[in-house]
Formats: sequence, C-alpha cells, structure tokens
Amino acid sequence: MTYRTVTVAALASLALIATATSALAQKKYGPGASDTEIKLGQTMPYSGPASAYGVIGKAELGVFARVNDEGGINGRKIKLISLDDGYSPPRTVEQTRKLVEEEQVLFIYQSLGTPPNTAIQKYMNARKVPQLFVATGATKWGDPQNNPWTIGWQPNYQTESRIYANYILKNHPNAKIGILYQNDDYGKDYLKGFKDGLGDKAARMIVKEVSYEVTDPTVDSQIVTLQASGADTFFNITTPKFAAQAIRRAYDSGWKPLHFLNLVSASIASTLTPAGLDKSVGLISAVYLKDPSDPTLKNDPEVQAYFAWAKKYLPDGDPADLFAAFGYASAHTLLQTLKQCGDDLTRENVMRQAANLKNVEIPMLLPGIKINTSPTDFYPIEQLQLERFDGKRWVRFGELLDASQNR
Repeated sequence: MTYRTVTVAALASLALIATATSALAQKKYGPGASDTEIKLGQTMPYSGPASAYGVIGKAELGVFARVNDEGGINGRKIKLISLDDGYSPPRTVEQTRKLVEEEQVLFIYQSLGTPPNTAIQKYMNARKVPQLFVATGATKWGDPQNNPWTIGWQPNYQTESRIYANYILKNHPNAKIGILYQNDDYGKDYLKGFKDGLGDKAARMIVKEVSYEVTDPTVDSQIVTLQASGADTFFNITTPKFAAQAIRRAYDSGWKPLHFLNLVSASIASTLTPAGLDKSVGLISAVYLKDPSDPTLKNDPEVQAYFAWAKKYLPDGDPADLFAAFGYASAHTLLQTLKQCGDDLTRENVMRQAANLKNVEIPMLLPGIKINTSPTDFYPIEQLQLERFDGKRWVRFGELLDASQNR
C-alpha cells in the first residue's frame, strides 16, 4: 500500500469519526429522554366527581401504545405515567411533584381540569417544565408572556361562551337568562366570557345566576331556583356528573328553557345518556371534534381508522364517547410536536416546538380546523361550530366560527 493510499484511507476514517461525533453531539436530552425512551407524566381524574373524563387518559395511553408498537417517535418509545388525582388540586400538586422530582419526566402532558392545573402552574413555570396541551379550556393557558411553560389545547372557555352570547343576542334578544356554574376558575372563566359577550345587555338579560361546589351531591336545588326566576334561557356551565343532573332535573320539573350546554360536557355517552336522551332534546352546544357516535360519520375514513384503533388499544373505554376522541386527537397533536423535536429532546425545545405548530391537520378534528400556534399564540384550536341535540345525535348547524375573533 502506497503512502498516498494510507493517507487517503486515514483521512476517510477521520471524516467518518467526525461525522459520527457530530451526529452524537446533535442529540440533546432533558430529564426523562434518551436514545430509546421519552418519559412524560400527567394527572387524570380516574376517580372523584370528574371521573367521566378518565377515558381521555386511557385514549392517550392507547395512542402511544400503538405508536410504540410501530417503532415509536424518531425511534424512541413513549412512556406516559398517568396518575389519578381525583380532580383534587392538593392531590394534583402531590402527584405532579412526584412525576417531576422522582420520576424525572421530560414534561407534563394533558393533565385535566382548571383547578388542578391552576394549582401546579406556578410550580411548573418556576421549574421550567412544560405544562403541555392542558386538558382544560381556561383562558389563562394562553399567556406566554407570564407563563411561557404552559400551553392549552382546546378552544378556550371565554371564546366559547361569547359564541353562545352572540347567538342569543342575534336570535333571542329578549331572552331571560339563568346560569348555573361551577364555583371555581373553570366556571368563572365561562361566566366572564358570557357576560363579556352580552356586553351592556348582560345586567338586563341575566335574571339569575347560581353556583355549585364540586363536593355538592346534586344541583337539584339550584335548578329549582333558576326555574323560579322566570328564566326562559339556561346556560349550563357544569362538568358531566352535574350536567346530567341539571338536564334531568330541568326536564322532570317541567322547565323547558332554551338550554346551552358547555362543550366540555357534550358527550352523549358520559352526560346525555345518564341524563336521558329524551330529556336532552334541543340542547345547544359547540363542537370542534368529529363525534364518533354520529351515525352519519360511519363511512368517514378518520372515524373508521379511529374505531379500528380503539378495538385494539382502548379495551377499557367506550370508543363512542366524545371524550375518547378528545384524547385521541390531543395525542396526535403531541406526536407531531415530538416529531418536530427530532433529536433535541430538551424541555426548552419541546416548548419551542409546541409553540410552532403550523396548519397541522389532526385526525378527528372537524373539516377546516387546523392546529396553529406561535410564540405569542398559545391557543392551538380556535374554531367551533354550533350543534343541537335531536334525541339521537348532535346535529351541527351554521358556519364554522373563528374563536380568535372573539378574544
């Protein structure tokens, strides 16, 4: 072998080593991330007054199980540690600290509920741990200036309630409105948006507003109070357990108002069936997801793919439940975020990619709705359509409404 040949071979070997070293150097990992795994955590109300939402966590676990069976994201398996917090903020704090400090997860994903997420928001931002795509529509999750490590997912509550207010102003300008709301940040967020939407007409149109606590056994007495107020329009700001009680009690008492139900309780399986489908006829809500229980969507390719997935990966949940579809769609949003992260799985880059989603199409979102975020826009979904329950299914009506125009 000549000197020139040896030199060329040596240079080639050095180039390969340099390339490999460069590739390794490009891989960046935060806590919970490695060449083989991405570990994340969440809290879910698998028990307690909001347990109807537990299927969301089960659906997300099912999506990640499928992805892992297919090889993972960028060659890494997703490990989601999903802990029960019973919708109790002190327990949420305890479980979240366990996930961050003991389990060393890369980030917290889709923890559910406004009070639980409020209880950990300062902690998450102080520690600079992403609080990603929280499963609540509170407006506070879209505040990157003050809370840059917290980002929402679904349309926020204030814009949703403004849409109801605008509908009432346009179609029922003389309405006498009664409001039932959960006495916490979740309920008050909806209430503020609704009053803002009514503007200077709020004082005249709202004849009664009553609240309930999540520890209350029923809301029967509140419904009696609202009926006695003479209200002919009812805005029902409740979670599924209490929403079902309110629908049933209003019907059984003979009160037949124009009834608006916040979308977080619009599941046929978790709310309307327990309330009574016949007692739910005429309810108006809003939607951004395809309802898997809608028979008119049975031939929709995304819905068919969803049910095929559920058959294998959602053994303990009802695939017809809208909340399962919620978890399925949200999980796909996270998958896109992780794909964009590539080999930079630091907390800073996870947050950077979550805030740079551009026209992302997610399965089970209504046609025309896309995910968009930016460093100054932490509201991924900002479009809604009104819907009315006909006794069997939700029927959408009107045009797709852009919620960002109502912020």
